[in-house]
Amino acid sequence: MAQRREAREAVLQALYANEIGKGQWEDIIKSVIKPKLSDDSDIFKFAERLFLKIVNKQDEIDEIIQTHLNNWRIDRLNTIDRQLLRIAIAEFIHYEQIPTKVSINEAIEIAKKYSTKKSGNFINGILDSSLDQLQKDGRINKKGRGLIESSFKS
Repeated sequence: MAQRREAREAVLQALYANEIGKGQWEDIIKSVIKPKLSDDSDIFKFAERLFLKIVNKQDEIDEIIQTHLNNWRIDRLNTIDRQLLRIAIAEFIHYEQIPTKVSINEAIEIAKKYSTKKSGNFINGILDSSLDQLQKDGRINKKGRGLIESSFKS
């Protein structure tokens, strides 16, 4: 899944550019995502769709994250951690073919590369509690490989 990881890293960079620079989405896609992923049109399309889904659903995603931040505001989070949480939550609720464990593991691994030493544990905790709540609320709808993990839970 290295190609998807590259896509997620490009989306992280695009989200960072969007938040810091308040640029135009089309310009960010052309200048950040496309140069990194132009060799594989499927991976580029995945990254582009993920970026746009997060930008368009940011309020909904941020509300989910905020619910699990005890005595903390989302805007005070490390920018990289905030973007990684957004990526994983978007995959939880909008990408039925991506298993939730994959989304969590990818966020943790990318955090190890781009963020602080404590970020992996922090992201894991927020995503675990968010996933539990989303499952209780019936908002996780996985198909295909995503169903495999549910068969292991008792």
